[in-house]
Formats: sequence, structure tokens, C-alpha cells
Amino acid sequence: MSKDIFVFEVNQKSFDQTVLFNSHKIPVVVEFMGVWSGPCVAMDLLFSGLAKEFAEQFIFARVDVDEQPELRKQYKIENLPTLLVFKDGKLARTEVGELKDNEARQLLKDFGVFHQSDLMREQAQQKHLAGDTPGAILQLTEAIKADPGNTRVVMDMVQIFIDIGELEQAGSLFNRLPASSRETDMGKALNGQLVFANLASKLDPIETLQSRLAASAGDHDARFDLSVRQIAQYRYDEAVENLFIIYQQAPDYKEGAAKEMLINLSNMLEPVNNELAQKIRRQLGNLLAR
Repeated sequence: MSKDIFVFEVNQKSFDQTVLFNSHKIPVVVEFMGVWSGPCVAMDLLFSGLAKEFAEQFIFARVDVDEQPELRKQYKIENLPTLLVFKDGKLARTEVGELKDNEARQLLKDFGVFHQSDLMREQAQQKHLAGDTPGAILQLTEAIKADPGNTRVVMDMVQIFIDIGELEQAGSLFNRLPASSRETDMGKALNGQLVFANLASKLDPIETLQSRLAASAGDHDARFDLSVRQIAQYRYDEAVENLFIIYQQAPDYKEGAAKEMLINLSNMLEPVNNELAQKIRRQLGNLLAR
């Protein structure tokens, strides 16, 4: 039997019943939004999807501030989007600005809305970071068996295979994911890592490339290949530095390969390291403006 999905549009008259009264039963997440705002619409889609995924576990309610100015004034909403979370008839949490998928899931988890398999994911991540990669793989395998619909568990397994250099297994597993999962922020980041890891696997070792650069600082081929190797090892700052050196010294190197690589890298990093992605774009913009 299918469960009910609780997504509502509320107004001044329905707010108390839909939000405050129901919050005594389950958490209620209210988005104050403008339909003309891209970030508002994106967060509406995100939480509507989560309400479907966690059917009957929380209510998602949207307030159109243009149509409900009284509610906006009552709850002192200044910036959009703004999320208010109600629990037991009271305002329990306020979040200003757009949330990404992982941030939205953490917010829900704080109010008891989560998958047990996600706890197993966290345990596996801790094991992997502590050096117990076989234990992490075993933990994720159990999580997949327990909750085969949680594709984030599979993506964690892909990440581990990339980390340990099992690129064929990583690629095969990634390609079996649904297209919708591959298009998430996590999926796009994994795809980028796979691309760079496969490129790096065909290049000279880092030590060899560093020796070539030590012998000739103008060896752009060595510097470019070194940057690819560094990206594959998550040494992003070093890779960015090397790519900008090439771009400044030889902007036409391989028909602008350094610039193209910087753009691709910023796109890959945006979901997981937005600060560095924006830094790359600003630096590129400054160089192009000269």
C-alpha cells in the first residue's frame, strides 16, 4: 500500500491547521519562497522530492510571499528562500538561503527523518577514513542489501573504488546507477573524478613529472600532466596553481587546454567545494579582463 506524500501550499487561513497543528505529529518544513526565484524553485523541487522519498515522515509546506505578505511579516522573513521547521507547535529551526541535497538531508536527520542505511554510510565513511577500507566496503555491501533503493550507498562504494584505484569496478558500478542519480551533485562529482582518474592512469608517475619540471620549469607538457595527476589525488590547490602557471605563460598551449581544464575542474568542484570553484572562476575572470 502506497504512503501519502505531504506537500501543501499554505496561506494565512490554512497555516495554523496545516503547519502548527500537524507539527505535533510530525515535523513540518515551511519554505517561504518567490515563484520568480531560481533558488526558491530549486529548493521547492528538492524538498518536494524528499517528501516523496520520506512519505508520511514530514510535511513540506510552501508559502508564496507575494500572495501571503501577512505571513511573511508575521515570521519576519527578509531573504528568500527561508526555511522554517516547526515541531510540537513551535518554531524549532530557521535556515536562510538555498540548501543543497546533503544539507537538506542533514536538516531532516536532525528531526529524526532519515534512512537507517545512511547511518551505515556514515559508519563506512569513518572506517574508510581511518584506513579500514575492507571494513568500509563490507559495511556498504550490507547497507545495499538492507536498502537497495538508496543509490547514495552505491555512490559511496564508487568513491571508495576510485580512492583505491579500482577504476574499472568504479566505472562499471557508476554506469549502472539510474540517470537521475548520475545527474545529482554527488553523481556529477563522481563522474568528474572518474574522468580525471582515468586520464591520470595513462600518464607518467608524479615523481617522474616533478623531475622533468625540476630540470625544465618551462616543460608545459610535464606541468599539465602533473596537474591531472594532482587532481586525481584530490590535490586541487596544487593542480590549480600549475594550470594557472601554464595559462599565464602559454595561454595557447594545446589550443587553450589549461583554461579548459580549469573550467572543467571548477564545474566538477562546484557541488563539493564551491569556495575553490568560485576562486578559480574569479582568477580566470581577472586574467581574461586584462
